[in-house]
Amino acid sequence: MKALYFERFGGPQVLQYGDLPDPASGDDTAVVRTTAIGLNFADVYRRQGRYHLAGTPPYIAGYEAAGIVVDGGGYPPAWLHEGRRVAFADSPFANAELVAVPYDKLIPLPDDVSDETAAAVLLQGLTAQYLTRDSYRITSGDVAVVHAAAGGVGLLLLQMSKHAGAYVIAFASTAEKCRAALAYGADEAYTYTEWPGRAQNAGVIYDSVGTTLDESIAAVAARGTVVFYGMAGGDPNPVDPRVLMDGSKTLTGGDLWNVLTSRDERVRRAEELFDLVRSGAIRVPIAGRYALSLGATAHEYLESRAAIGKVLLIP
Repeated sequence: MKALYFERFGGPQVLQYGDLPDPASGDDTAVVRTTAIGLNFADVYRRQGRYHLAGTPPYIAGYEAAGIVVDGGGYPPAWLHEGRRVAFADSPFANAELVAVPYDKLIPLPDDVSDETAAAVLLQGLTAQYLTRDSYRITSGDVAVVHAAAGGVGLLLLQMSKHAGAYVIAFASTAEKCRAALAYGADEAYTYTEWPGRAQNAGVIYDSVGTTLDESIAAVAARGTVVFYGMAGGDPNPVDPRVLMDGSKTLTGGDLWNVLTSRDERVRRAEELFDLVRSGAIRVPIAGRYALSLGATAHEYLESRAAIGKVLLIP
């Protein structure tokens, strides 16, 4: 099979595209031929050696894709058969034409959800979902600040926050991205030239930048919450817990792997996410589509901060 892989950590130039052995199915594992693969900042972190990574060199990054089952494995459940359209959001080695995926991590796709939509919304949409429900439950009247608001997670996060009744203040790197955030429902949007002044006294701040964490903690209201879930701008400084104590503030982390703990949980949350898409409560923007062979270019585009929405890799 063809795959996008790397054998050492570094910039986009370490990525290679070529032939690797086909994965094998197992007693509880099916093989999926991918049709659309989601690219995420976590894949950039993995390529850089800054995030958990499965396997040994040559490393195949990626945890999210949609496709078709081509080998059902040893003991497939009744719903799973060859030719079945499926997707997954938390199984490794997705940057390849073929991926072996455990049965419990496969999500059946309904007819009205396309492969590209599934690959664009699952990982980031499930992330936005738990951020607004589990890390901090958004309720009507909340004032929520969203960092990197025009990125893949950011646009979904601000839409879900609005759907739950929050007043959303968005921050983005350019005026164009601010306009995108407003178009997707933000009440206010500012570039980082106005950070953190425009974020003062918000009830919750969602921080995926990392280097802004100190200022997010300072800006959030007394008894407010900062949700740290990414480090697209670099690693944060260590946090002095006395700062949290003095303002009765909460700092919590978020990682999707700690939320998707069973097949029932994955399927239930995915179905709720698809319902939001169907109803129009959230729109799923796709910033770009790149052939898998051009994965290095796709990584460069994602890291450039030019993307508004999701970047997809197409095998």
